[in-house]
Amino acid sequence: MLRLIFVTNNRHKIIEAENILKKYNIKIEKPLVGMKKLEIQSSSLEEIIKYAADYLFKMNFCNFFIEDAGLFIDHLNGFPGPYSSYVYKTIGVDGILKLMDGISNRSAYFLSVVGLCFKDVIKIFVGEVKGKISLEARGEKGFGFDPIFIPEGYEETFAQMDLEKKNSMSHRAKALRKMAEYLKKFY
Repeated sequence: MLRLIFVTNNRHKIIEAENILKKYNIKIEKPLVGMKKLEIQSSSLEEIIKYAADYLFKMNFCNFFIEDAGLFIDHLNGFPGPYSSYVYKTIGVDGILKLMDGISNRSAYFLSVVGLCFKDVIKIFVGEVKGKISLEARGEKGFGFDPIFIPEGYEETFAQMDLEKKNSMSHRAKALRKMAEYLKKFY
């Protein structure tokens, strides 16, 4: 069994990652929490992840992965994007719904970027799921903007789906599966 450290302060992300990676015989040895945030200010999730992975690598961390994600709303020119966590903490789901009040183009997408450092190599994996912003918050599951995001081809929000269903299509699941396939192929 391959063991990796997940560098995150988000327990919801740990639960999702464990659920996805166990199918690849990858175990999160111990989540590395409590670290100060390693983010730079950037409009690119890839740039943010590359910086954090490189920083941790230079601090002699190895066999770890990190992940960042954002909700990109077309009508708002990709806002909140890489600032999704901050926007969620400040204006929340209701604030986004107010910004979208009366807007017919509700298309959006979630993007996840995973940075893996394994055997002194840093690799980046990206996952995306297209969808739209709902008219109201629905559901109690998930976290963040899950109550207002409806993935393409579905009527329910991520927050209305159980973990298995969400992980069958989510942006994070897609990026983590790419990482797991890479590890399976090369290690």
